[in-house]
Amino acid sequence: MAVACILSTPAQAQNDKMQPVPIPAQPNAIELGTGPLPGATASESWHTQYGSLFARNVTVATLTPYLPDPAKATGAAVIVAPGGGFRTLSMENEGSDVARALAAKGVAAFVLKYRLNQTPADMPGFERSMTEIFSATAARPPRMDPEKAMAGLAPQIADSRAAFTLVRKRAAEWRVDPDRIGMVGFSAGAMLTLSTTLVGQDAKPAFIGLIYGPLAPVTVPADAPPMFVALAADDPFFANGGFGLIDSWKTAKRPVEFHLYEQGGHGFGMYPKTTTSTGWFDAFARWLDMHGMLKPKG
Repeated sequence: MAVACILSTPAQAQNDKMQPVPIPAQPNAIELGTGPLPGATASESWHTQYGSLFARNVTVATLTPYLPDPAKATGAAVIVAPGGGFRTLSMENEGSDVARALAAKGVAAFVLKYRLNQTPADMPGFERSMTEIFSATAARPPRMDPEKAMAGLAPQIADSRAAFTLVRKRAAEWRVDPDRIGMVGFSAGAMLTLSTTLVGQDAKPAFIGLIYGPLAPVTVPADAPPMFVALAADDPFFANGGFGLIDSWKTAKRPVEFHLYEQGGHGFGMYPKTTTSTGWFDAFARWLDMHGMLKPKG
């Protein structure tokens, strides 16, 4: 599986220096019980980049709840899947920052720290490996086949399925409606969100958000959930491959909303920018409201 087209970073900040940091305390993180990553030799580590925190070499999956004020809770919930090319995870810009914004709307949010493909344990080696893939002269991989890509995501799909199972198991405690649990993902996390929807068996998201993920056509199940998609027209990875996924959802007569922003690059997430792509979260919140997720079920 090619990961070079799935890294989640702001295109305008490719040269920002990675700085290793101690693994932060994660007192609310709940292990998902999917076991350690098979064959892993490197241990989890964290670094800062673009003014945000990233995790890599994640070998044990966890889920961290961000619960709304009980007085504001709507009963809806979202599992948040950060991006990072399945080699790293943008834990703030595409994780906790998103979760807090959702909780402020009354939606319970759960950041999924899923298992990752291993990278060199030392920071210089990791930086070299990323430069080899993402430099301006690196060869771009051919257009990805969604079915083949999903076949290479078995550990990550197992993690996302376990996340849905856990949230449903503790739904009463967390004031969550088991039938109104959705998922939003960024870049690689968007691919995981789509894969969870299509081949995740018992996960069955009630709605999904795909933020700057691949848009290749897929076979859409008859009961596919409503889908929200946001992408920048200048995204260097996914803006030039057509919009087959949107057509697939429309042909299947399933609800889909698509925002194509003029500018924003890749990996804009919750970073404040001067481009209209910064408005994706407000649009997503309005879309959730339109589908009845920002108010308690009547």
